[in-house]
Amino acid sequence: MVHPFGNYILSHGFRSSACDNSLFIYHCGSETAYLLLYVNDIVVTASTITLLQEIIHTLSREIVMTDLGHLHHFLDIKVTRQPNGLFLSQEPYAKDIISRASMSNCKSCTTPVDLSAKLSATDGAPFSDPTLYRSLAGALQYLTFTCPDISYAVQQICLFMHDPRDPHFAFLKRIIRYLQGTLAYGLRIMKSGTDSLIAYSDADWGGCPDSRRSTSGYCVFLGDNLISWSSKRQPTISLSSAEAEYRGVANAVAEATWIRNLLLELRTPLQKATIIYCDNVSAVYLSDNPVQHQRTKHIEIDIHFVREKVRVGHIRVLHVPSSLQYADIFTKGISKQLFKSFRTSLNVCPTPVQTTGVS
Repeated sequence: MVHPFGNYILSHGFRSSACDNSLFIYHCGSETAYLLLYVNDIVVTASTITLLQEIIHTLSREIVMTDLGHLHHFLDIKVTRQPNGLFLSQEPYAKDIISRASMSNCKSCTTPVDLSAKLSATDGAPFSDPTLYRSLAGALQYLTFTCPDISYAVQQICLFMHDPRDPHFAFLKRIIRYLQGTLAYGLRIMKSGTDSLIAYSDADWGGCPDSRRSTSGYCVFLGDNLISWSSKRQPTISLSSAEAEYRGVANAVAEATWIRNLLLELRTPLQKATIIYCDNVSAVYLSDNPVQHQRTKHIEIDIHFVREKVRVGHIRVLHVPSSLQYADIFTKGISKQLFKSFRTSLNVCPTPVQTTGVS
């Protein structure tokens, strides 16, 4: 069912995106406009100032709205304009989470998770305030929109929202201590001279101590910019590290395929294949080897899905050394030095100094 507002803008030349129901696209001749709608918040941009003003004027005839000028806030995300791009942050939101946890004066730590932490559903006594735990865990989930560096840690605590225990809350408190020291951090989006789409995929084989299911993680870059990431426990048990890694590759390929389709709708189609980097040689081999081995039949759907994308030239799966596998940060706890290096590579950094004349 289309929202009445959606019907209105569809009647004025926009069309609904097949990839994202909240996105509407206008294209006529050389003019293009994009409109993003979420409840009562609207972000609109156009190829020319004249077209943008016409759209705003048209919308204001149908609904009561205020033109707030350049994008500076959207869904609790602060947008800071810089000469070479944008900086996205949620500092006030992060401060609110810390306050709700009664940890405003806590000491900070350098990573959101230590190297040895593997949470179990049966560890420790039940936490005394499960409602608080669930509230904080949900809030931290939303914070990952501009803080991809905490995605793995948040994914871990969200696994136990049904029955939180004391060690789980201690794990959550470490995330908040990490936030205390990185309040000024956010995600930098820069002008980029390349339109390549590159993804990194990794998996922590059998990492869950309760189910022995693996954790998959990926991050996707468009040019120099991080645009998508994920940390998620796999739904089934993998019999080998190659299988766990290959399932992770399939997830990254699915995300890259969606992004390619979205860019096609935005009339900026990619001309080159998307590169998926994986640090498991066997998984890389499986993506291009036409021979179906007996031991891989149980992951046949993932294999055929990836190979089909490789065959048509949309995807290439290549090996990357573990020292350059940025997706590691989404699958496990890593050393402080490696964590900081990968965090920088993800374009997570402190708020840049405001330049005079930039608004």
